[in-house]
Amino acid sequence: MQKKITLDISDAEVGQRLDICLASALSISRSTAAKWINDKKVVDQNNKCCKPSQITTKNNKYTITPPVPQPANALPQNIELDIIYEDEHLLVINKPRDLVVHPAPGHADGTLVNALLHHCGNSLTGVGGVLRPGIVHRLDKDTSGLLLAAKTQTAHEKLTLALKNREIGRNYQALVHGVVKQDAFTIDAPTGRHPNKRKQQAVIPNGRSAVTHMEVLRRYAKHTLVKCRLETGRTHQIRVHLAHINHPVVGDPLYGRKQDKHNAQILHAAELQLCHPVTNEPLQFTAPLPAYFEKALTCI
Repeated sequence: MQKKITLDISDAEVGQRLDICLASALSISRSTAAKWINDKKVVDQNNKCCKPSQITTKNNKYTITPPVPQPANALPQNIELDIIYEDEHLLVINKPRDLVVHPAPGHADGTLVNALLHHCGNSLTGVGGVLRPGIVHRLDKDTSGLLLAAKTQTAHEKLTLALKNREIGRNYQALVHGVVKQDAFTIDAPTGRHPNKRKQQAVIPNGRSAVTHMEVLRRYAKHTLVKCRLETGRTHQIRVHLAHINHPVVGDPLYGRKQDKHNAQILHAAELQLCHPVTNEPLQFTAPLPAYFEKALTCI
């Protein structure tokens, strides 16, 4: 039987369209959220079916029954993977910049998912659902570094829950524009879909809670190298938060500065900490700064 998800509406989520709220809360597309609602897989606290356009209210809660994961439509492709760790339950991969994580419009193949299907074979089929087999969390195409993937449905469910409960540590390094004055600080600013730009996120009053802890690693004449620790994991969170404080990531094509001459986004997932989903053993991984990142540091 497919497990149900209970979503309690926070104060920040009151007044949102239900499909938008679900999409943000569950890290799915708005169209997927709307389909689940239309397919009667979402009910309110009175066990009544919902509509995508209905507005969320205070103290309401929704029960979601996601569709049973289907076999992946993506095809296996022999794409080289930089595997940091692997056992029968999970993999940790050092993703290169420019590698798309899963198939999407404009990227039907040549993705990390295609590579995983080739590497893992039939054992990965259906784990995590259609188009994203094994994927626990994502990295943007232009972001390099450590990414966690599950090899079994049990591992996927436990790791996804650990991520939701903020039990997986993810630390990034970023080169940003401007000289950041504070040595350490926290950005606590809710984010959600940009009201006017479909492909972008933004800091918005009724967005979902988003918290990023920042630490300055090194200051340059006009730039700063910072460490970013995610407390939450919203779409584009680090990039949106840094742009919000007027220190956008160097080379960021969506949130960066127009006069930026760098053709690479200088953001790298450098550290990953978690407990093994089966053995509960503490695991910690690091990925050194890649060549494009090191080059950027020498050119500023």
